[in-house]
Amino acid sequence: MSHRARLDVPAPTLRTVTGWIAAARRGRDRRPWQRAATVHQHVLLVLRWLRHRADLADLAHDAHISIATAYRYLHEALDAIAAHAPDLHDVLHIAREKRLAYLCLDGTLVATDRVTARTERGNDAWYSGKHHRHGGNVQVLADPDGHPLWVSAVRPGARHDLACARELVLPALYPFCRLAPDRHSHLPVLADKGYVGAGIGVRVPYRRPAGGQRLDRTARTYNRCHAALRAPAERAISLLGHWRALDHVTLDPGAITKIASVAFVLTHLQLPTR
Repeated sequence: MSHRARLDVPAPTLRTVTGWIAAARRGRDRRPWQRAATVHQHVLLVLRWLRHRADLADLAHDAHISIATAYRYLHEALDAIAAHAPDLHDVLHIAREKRLAYLCLDGTLVATDRVTARTERGNDAWYSGKHHRHGGNVQVLADPDGHPLWVSAVRPGARHDLACARELVLPALYPFCRLAPDRHSHLPVLADKGYVGAGIGVRVPYRRPAGGQRLDRTARTYNRCHAALRAPAERAISLLGHWRALDHVTLDPGAITKIASVAFVLTHLQLPTR
């Protein structure tokens, strides 16, 4: 029984991705026209996998190629799209030039299958005690409107948000977060309580004092304002989740870096020009 895949991907995004994949195929092969699948089938395979998390065996059957070839096509396409993800330093320079009021930093766990990697203490490296499941930690930087600006490489789920941020994000953020005489060059970052102790320029809510004592009025007011400013930025991770391949990754957990970058690039292609 033949069928036509239905994708809710805008035509401009489809044309852009098709151009990237076609260029990658030409650069990789001396005879790209002798491939088992056409560019259209290649693009359809990767977008169906990203958008609907379709089974790769079914995708290979629809494209009339082997499963091994389908995996090769998938990784080729992911590499071609992920190559257009921006660098963190470039993102920060653009944010300062646009004079954004602040940025938001948050982490998310991308679920994975169980793996055998262990920490130095012998614990399961990819098991998150906070979420009670296996996954990889990805840091997301967003603007005040809730649009993702950058996604980090993946780190094992057993690591806390603050540890991942200190390795991947904070060293680049500090020069921009530091309060300068020129107010326009100051770019504060808002984060949740998981980033307490992140350092200068990273604003987090006040924690309740030990013993269950209530926060004073000033601290409660600050926390309400902080939560109100961060609320729109919470949608950044939801926008990335539009690509259901991030719901649960059954590939090598290290591939989450590439998949998250692809989801970011495709999300930006569909956002209105600002």
